[in-house]
Amino acid sequence: WIKTAESSGITEFEKCASTYRNWSKEILNAFKYGLTNGPTEGFNNKIKVLKRNSFGIKNFRRFRTRILHCTR
Repeated sequence: WIKTAESSGITEFEKCASTYRNWSKEILNAFKYGLTNGPTEGFNNKIKVLKRNSFGIKNFRRFRTRILHCTR
């Protein structure tokens, strides 16, 4: 499929085949083990939201405590 897609002349297929060829190990491992970085991305998003909502907090220890409390 990859060889056919790469020589198809269709840009989208060529990009898809290239992505699969470059990331095939990681893609197969995602299906094999069922692990993702979703939880980490979720924590990062919570921290970003807290950071936006906490604009003006001058005490870093308080901000750090809020992060630790919200990401339990």
